[in-house]
Amino acid sequence: QVQLVESGGGLVQAGGSLRLSCAASGRTFSGYVMGWFRQAPGKEREFVAAISWSGGTTYYADSVKGRFTISGDNAKNTVYLQMNRLKPEDTAVYYCAAKIGSMYYRYSNRYNYWGQGTQVTVSS
Repeated sequence: QVQLVESGGGLVQAGGSLRLSCAASGRTFSGYVMGWFRQAPGKEREFVAAISWSGGTTYYADSVKGRFTISGDNAKNTVYLQMNRLKPEDTAVYYCAAKIGSMYYRYSNRYNYWGQGTQVTVSS
């Protein structure tokens, strides 16, 4: 049974930092890309960042580039999203996802597995 479990969300003031974790289990993820998406109330789910599980190549949405860093720990089967200089517009439910290969990594409907999400709220 493949599972992706997010953690690390919470309430933080603007300018602060949070680190999200996604613990993956149930299979090996070599050849996969691990992605982070977010969905704010009234908005569509949007791509945030992704990382190639095996190669470590990273991808970022323009809105978070320079503030967020995605990384992975293969030994722990965990991917992280370090979020710095948070803004109120970063408030959303953040989801971890996994897909085969790196093509179409920005498209949520191309991902095979999803976590349940973790809430991030940034106060002003």
